[in-house]
Amino acid sequence: VGTVLNIKDAETAKNAGAKFIMSPAIGILDQDSDDLLYIPGVMTPTEVYPVSAIGGVQYIATLKKPFPHIPIVASQGITTVCSVYLTSLVSLRRMWDSPKVVSGIVGHLDSVGAYIDGGASAVVLSDAIFDKKAISQRNFTAIYHLARLAALQGNAAVKRKEKIYPG
Repeated sequence: VGTVLNIKDAETAKNAGAKFIMSPAIGILDQDSDDLLYIPGVMTPTEVYPVSAIGGVQYIATLKKPFPHIPIVASQGITTVCSVYLTSLVSLRRMWDSPKVVSGIVGHLDSVGAYIDGGASAVVLSDAIFDKKAISQRNFTAIYHLARLAALQGNAAVKRKEKIYPG
């Protein structure tokens, strides 16, 4: 659940079955919980030191240098191919069957991979996958394809990292 601002909202999310909460604030939950992952937002190295989330490809890469042991979750500015809205699902369906075409798209519009390459341990994809136009048109096929592309991008980035940093 995203943008939890207080303890009451955190408890409500937990009681509703949430497995994680994200907050722009530090200190919403005082303790680690086996039932609920808490991902606080941070901005400065002082905040990064005790917590584990931040956004911005270059900022992440810069912060990973002194803090390589702290996992970072990027949650804003994540894009997939939806940044260039897909108008033809017929063409889109043909593209998914061609790894060469998909890898070409990924190479040009790969914010997911850029964040992973920059040091992020994970990315939040809600804005990238749930395109407002597709949702308003109830175009769930487009949303499915955006999710699939994001998964391909993330997988490709992880594989690149594994080649650079094996084990």
